[in-house]
Amino acid sequence: MEKTYLISGIDTGIGKTVATGLMARYLVMRGIDAITVKMVQTGNDGFSEDLDAHRALSGLPHFPEDDLGLTAPQIFKFPSSPLLAAELEGKTVDLKRIAEAVRTCSSKHAVTLVESAGGLDVPLTADTLTSDFVAEQGWPVILVTCGRLGAINHALLSLDAAKMRNIKVVGVVHNTRFSADPRLDADAQNAILRHMKRLGYPPALVTMPSIDASSAPDIDFSEIFA
Repeated sequence: MEKTYLISGIDTGIGKTVATGLMARYLVMRGIDAITVKMVQTGNDGFSEDLDAHRALSGLPHFPEDDLGLTAPQIFKFPSSPLLAAELEGKTVDLKRIAEAVRTCSSKHAVTLVESAGGLDVPLTADTLTSDFVAEQGWPVILVTCGRLGAINHALLSLDAAKMRNIKVVGVVHNTRFSADPRLDADAQNAILRHMKRLGYPPALVTMPSIDASSAPDIDFSEIFA
């Protein structure tokens, strides 16, 4: 098991937050000391709604790292890419601060799950995409996908983007919430698994059902956290 994982997605609103919370729940219920981090939060002022959702889904407590700003190291008010949200406040996303925050969390906990803002090629600064930053940090990626129309293309392009930057993809969480037809989910999962094998990634795919946040299920993520 790795010390740090980046949870990315093929689109915004794809289910990264729910997947991160449920993976933290899986680890904690198995006695593994885990913490979650929201790398960059946009659309909030002074708090991270995604981090709050992680805790509600996982049952994790309030951490000292929360008070130190380590679990939500960059927060911006405007709901957009981190680059634009920061620019609108006359700021620049502080990549060094993010890296140091995650490093500190990883030094104190067995596993740190870092939720990204949007997908792998979302711009963090004018010169740095999320994928550039993740490759530099050496974090393995867990990709959240779905089966709605167009998702296969987005999923395969995301896998290609990771491969191009030598980012290790350790698994996929396939969110079934968006599909009105199980045949679309099956087709998407088969295409994703074929492409993962083609790129030399482990064919680890976990299906995530549509859930009620008030009663989080215990999903088996052992395929990913082998």
